[in-house]
Amino acid sequence: MNSYVIETVDLTKKYQDQFAVKQLNLHVPKGQIYGLLGRNGAGKTTTMKLLLGLVRPTGGKIHLFGEEHSRFPKQDYNRIGSMIEAPAFYENLTARENLQILARLRGQHRKDTVERALSVVGLQQEEKKQFRRFSVGMRQRLGLAAALMHEPELLILDEPMNGLDPIGIQDIRAYLLELCRNRGTTILISSHVLSEIEQLADRIGIMHKGSLLEETGLQELNQKSRRYVEFEVSDVNRAALLLEREFQISDYTVLEGRGLRIYEKLEQRAKVNQCFVAAGIVVDHISIYGEKLEAYVKSLIGGGGIG
Repeated sequence: MNSYVIETVDLTKKYQDQFAVKQLNLHVPKGQIYGLLGRNGAGKTTTMKLLLGLVRPTGGKIHLFGEEHSRFPKQDYNRIGSMIEAPAFYENLTARENLQILARLRGQHRKDTVERALSVVGLQQEEKKQFRRFSVGMRQRLGLAAALMHEPELLILDEPMNGLDPIGIQDIRAYLLELCRNRGTTILISSHVLSEIEQLADRIGIMHKGSLLEETGLQELNQKSRRYVEFEVSDVNRAALLLEREFQISDYTVLEGRGLRIYEKLEQRAKVNQCFVAAGIVVDHISIYGEKLEAYVKSLIGGGGIG
């Protein structure tokens, strides 16, 4: 038996002649944060709706908590918290009143459930403001509060940082990390903000035109998104010979002009520089670079990347 909270097998959703999701094989391990990346229209939201039973699949299978979706008891959806697209609430009620109604519907028993949720998202001071007067960021915060307040085992969040200011993003990020690390909550989060996913996710899936192009751990991704040191020197041929002879460095590239790019033993760059200078090679410039997740995603999906 595997430890996946979410697993799909060739999951497919087709609208007439158009695939929204095509043969998706998703694996979300228990107690991890899984970042689902992709442009708008990549199929992220449809995937989440399929997982929550809001949309019926055209083909394939879904397993939640090890149970096949068709046999997953409806009452067990209480184990899941979700926020999909724009949150909807009663326009004439306050944040607290909206959450109190949800708590009663879900059968919550903790007296501080609503207050804790409001505090987490920073809405505890909004006593009188009705939902119709909320900004986009406030609406997003309330949607998160509704998803979090019953302390679910699994959170499914579609672009949860949309509309939040930088402090709000930082607060929500810290809370999601705390939920996962200290309470074991499994989180599936979609986003096109790659820097957010880099700071949150243990595992990443990259979607494009309904298909999952790649699924990988963040550690493996970092190995693919390689860091390197680039030297600008007066004699690249002599410099390359010194790299091989003195440092046993073979993973390097000689660039056009006077550039030399080194992909291994980056921690020895100061010693390499000293060696070049001692050999009479003029070093005009040293830079360290690291390909970001954005560059790697662009290389997979082509064009302008995500966003």
